[in-house]
Amino acid sequence: MTTTLLLLFLATLLVVLGLAGLVLPALPAAPLVFAGLLVAAWAEDFTFVGWRTLSALGGLMLLAVLADFVAGAFGARHFGATHRAAIGAALGALVGLFFGVIGILLGPFLGAVAGELTARSDLRAAGRAGIGTLIGLVLGVAAKTALAFAMIGLFLTVRLFAGG
Repeated sequence: MTTTLLLLFLATLLVVLGLAGLVLPALPAAPLVFAGLLVAAWAEDFTFVGWRTLSALGGLMLLAVLADFVAGAFGARHFGATHRAAIGAALGALVGLFFGVIGILLGPFLGAVAGELTARSDLRAAGRAGIGTLIGLVLGVAAKTALAFAMIGLFLTVRLFAGG
């Protein structure tokens, strides 16, 4: 009983960290949510949530990770950003973590603009790269959020109503 409660506590902690990772780029949101749901299934000896559900959850996790990368690249590339803008956006996101929510939003934008300006001195192109990166960031967060909540919803539906 004590082991089960500890595992369920760990599962809850992992899911909560994963949900925090939806807005904090330093935390791998979908893998943490998946790990938490896996631990929750394990805590109950996979009685209610089995390998089929866990496989589906793993697929949703992979989609969330892929969507995050694709959305960022799509946003930047769609607006004509160079490779340096993408590197600048990543560095800006890292630095932005230290400045709270504003930093998380503005860091990638400013990083992409700065990176683009090192590739070409066109301020308009640099601004487009920054906007594209910001749009990509928002699309990535939306996709990750939808898929993370789909994972949780699937887990709860199977756990509470179906089993397996």
